[in-house]
Amino acid sequence: MQGNLISEIIGGNGVLIGLAVFIIICIVLGVRIVPQSEKHVVERFGRLRAVLGPGINFIVPFLDRVAHKISILERQLPNAMQDAITADNVLVKVETSVFYRIIEPEKTVYRIRDVDGAIATTVAGIVRSEIGKMELDQVQSNRAELIAKVREQVAAMVDDWGIEVTRAEILDVNLDEATRAAMLQQLNAERARRALVTEAEGKRRAVELAADAELYAAEQEAKARRIQAEAEAYATEIVAKAIREHGVEAAQYQVALKQVEALTAVGQGEGKQTIVVPANALEAFGDAFRMFKGRG
Repeated sequence: MQGNLISEIIGGNGVLIGLAVFIIICIVLGVRIVPQSEKHVVERFGRLRAVLGPGINFIVPFLDRVAHKISILERQLPNAMQDAITADNVLVKVETSVFYRIIEPEKTVYRIRDVDGAIATTVAGIVRSEIGKMELDQVQSNRAELIAKVREQVAAMVDDWGIEVTRAEILDVNLDEATRAAMLQQLNAERARRALVTEAEGKRRAVELAADAELYAAEQEAKARRIQAEAEAYATEIVAKAIREHGVEAAQYQVALKQVEALTAVGQGEGKQTIVVPANALEAFGDAFRMFKGRG
């Protein structure tokens, strides 16, 4: 009797224990906690059921399963080098760098197998196509415009894969040795030409400045002569006025005064040991003295 009772008790508790274990398993399988940096793709019998975002999510146990765990962090492709030919037939080596992130995992999982390889091939094709439309000088000078075009086309082509291209950069454009040597020779020739032009412009400017200086000197000399002529005219006018007012004596006084000034200037000359005095010099001194005394 006791054995049968114990068996019944264990049998009844076993059902409860089994039920509890089943409930725990359902909870474990049905509750999914997704990290902030991931998205989970859920399938039901092999078909897409849902995409679980960050936080606590619930699925149907035994029917649904998490088939893919996709990181939504930004990724960087390894820097790639590809050859391209410009519109003027110059071979260049272009180094590119691409950053992207997955924003729609359901598209990425079911539409593309190798994401990194597909993006790298797409970027290489677009870079070759865009550089082929530009000459080498344009590639070197319009780097920002080229990068903008590449980024725009890459973003449009990978949109069906649920991918967002955050950055697509052209890091460097290298030339082969022959082209580099030719460009260096052209650059040296251009520098020599600029030096010759600068030297010629300097000489021309020097000639212009010399001409301006001569013109300025001539203008100043002409101005001085004009002022001197005006002064002489003014003095002549004063003498003429004196003659009109005082008669011949004023004229004789001026003549005698000029003779005295001339003799004084001759006497003050350097190295003059002998002075030639006109015969009427004494008379000129006397006349000037008498006239001066008469005026006094």
